[in-house]
Amino acid sequence: MRKENLEKAIKLRHELHEHPELSSQEVWTRNHIMEFLRENTSLEIVDRGRWFYAVYRSEKGRRNIAFRADFDALAMQEPDTIEYASKTPGVSHKCGHDGHSASLAAFAMEIDQEGSDNNIYFLFQHAEETGEGAREACVFIEENNIDEIFAFHNMSSMAHRSINIKDGTANCASSGMTIKMEGQPSHASEPEKGKNPAFAIAKIIDAIPGLISPEKNEGMVLCTVIQVDVGERAFGVSPGRGELLLTIRALYQVEMDKLRENLESIARSEAEKYGLSVSFEYNDVFPETCNYSESADKIRRVSLEKGMQLVEMKEAFRGSEDFGEYLKHTKGAICYIGNGEDYAPVHTYNFDFRDDIIETAVELFKGLSAL
Repeated sequence: MRKENLEKAIKLRHELHEHPELSSQEVWTRNHIMEFLRENTSLEIVDRGRWFYAVYRSEKGRRNIAFRADFDALAMQEPDTIEYASKTPGVSHKCGHDGHSASLAAFAMEIDQEGSDNNIYFLFQHAEETGEGAREACVFIEENNIDEIFAFHNMSSMAHRSINIKDGTANCASSGMTIKMEGQPSHASEPEKGKNPAFAIAKIIDAIPGLISPEKNEGMVLCTVIQVDVGERAFGVSPGRGELLLTIRALYQVEMDKLRENLESIARSEAEKYGLSVSFEYNDVFPETCNYSESADKIRRVSLEKGMQLVEMKEAFRGSEDFGEYLKHTKGAICYIGNGEDYAPVHTYNFDFRDDIIETAVELFKGLSAL
């Protein structure tokens, strides 16, 4: 990688880090990256509103290969311990998406300067943390006849600058699930005159261990109780409404769907038993991210050819990644580049993307872009 490109990318990363924006609010971030590409490349830029992409069109144009980066931040306060610390109270880049975007911008500069026999698409995506971004941007795949798409995520607990890859499911499917129950409040001395949802919600919670039992599922299935909200702090009132917030998660999408259906079925049954109405809401919905073995093999091949440390992941991450939305429409794969085995984990206060990973990502992407 050219030294001047790396220096520009690091500067860009620090600028993005200073101005973090939450999911679907990334106006400054998107505009700043687009302006960087206009100043440093001659690539065509296609603005799609909350997301955009740049294109290198090859004279040969053998294949259409895409590379994705995300650019949203988290609702976390950052300690004032680095010179480019967040200037936005309560928001910071504690997942490293600033580094992902800076890496993709650096790769774009390299391709613009060196060329490629393939058409290369550089996709910059909003709202990865909520899953909304890829669901909106995945139209990009069919609109541009993308043959294959790649991405990387930085990850702690992995050897520094190592390339970590897995065939099949690399990230679990997950969703936030809210079960809402409506009944009728009454005086606490006369609960029989009301319809209190507490017992129905308790029965749903009690059923969870049986639904997620390893004996009943092929892969890992989890259901985490996030919040139980029934009534108010008023000891004279038997409540008439309640909500149960869950995070449901599974290694395989089919078992994720089965868990959701079972929870809905139990909730409806209990609601009917206690004379309640019931409704459901879903937030932060992520599919499983299932790597194509053919694409993962290309990551392996480039890593070995360039002398990078290649590590085979033994199991999928429980955490989700919206990159799986793209893999519903075309082949591709995501890999993980290590921050270091003892480095601060992502989504923690002391985390900061490591700048030297930019060069690792760019060299990997350059190799993939030539295949």
